Amino acid sequence: MAIGVFDSGVGGLTVHRELTRRFPDRDFVYLADQANAPYGGRGGEEIVDLTRAGCERLFDAGANVIVLACNTASAIALRRLQQSWVPEARARHGRPVNVLGIIVPTIEAATGLPWTYEAERHGDKVEAIDITGVFCTAATAMSRVYEIEIDKRREDLAVFSEPCPGLAGLIELGAPAEELKVVVEDHVDALRRRIGRHPDQAILGCTHYEIVADLFAAALPPGTPVIHQPTAVADALARYFERHPEYDLGGSGRRDFLTSGKPGPQSDLVSQFWGAPLTFNPA
Repeated sequence: MAIGVFDSGVGGLTVHRELTRRFPDRDFVYLADQANAPYGGRGGEEIVDLTRAGCERLFDAGANVIVLACNTASAIALRRLQQSWVPEARARHGRPVNVLGIIVPTIEAATGLPWTYEAERHGDKVEAIDITGVFCTAATAMSRVYEIEIDKRREDLAVFSEPCPGLAGLIELGAPAEELKVVVEDHVDALRRRIGRHPDQAILGCTHYEIVADLFAAALPPGTPVIHQPTAVADALARYFERHPEYDLGGSGRRDFLTSGKPGPQSDLVSQFWGAPLTFNPA
């Protein structure tokens, strides 16, 4: 039995690495759907189907709890899977299983409020508004999940999403740092021009972007707070397991890495980020 981590590619390793630090004795299975990456430009139904297939593969591999370490999958597919597919999967596998996302913990970190909180609306004018910039895929931006969910909780936070098409793909391919730096700077400047100033805080709303978090930090004004999804997700998962002791998560410290794409060593960029060479096995 294990904790499963799913992403369209290698970006979810940013979350996976933090989870293995937080739960070093637990068993983990990571699945990258590299044959179909990236998800950001795909249609909604296709994203749901691909995410469901990936989760089923992880359940077959022994995962009991799966973390969708992909903002696109979390924004587009998670609710559908939780409502209509996970109950059927529990019955079919004959054990407690669940699929969790990374957007809820991110919004809790960005607002400083629990997910269950909703602000009371009195119609009063909000005197001061801070701006949260979200750098994300096109599909996540189109879902407007960050705008909608943050507004439910904080009237004093305005959200602007900046879609970054192609950036996840460049990171997946191990593009040179010089090329990635130009792309990141272009998107940070595009957001600045749209809102008339830099954001007061930023969310890296694609787990691939955490691999180049240093480039975003350099492109933003010094000291701009950046919400780091890996930490937020690890904190939320620890609370979840405290509430749900029924899950068997293994205890041998096993680490399996699977891919639907070409198995073998990953790019130098991923190896540098991970801190060691990383090889995926066929899914």
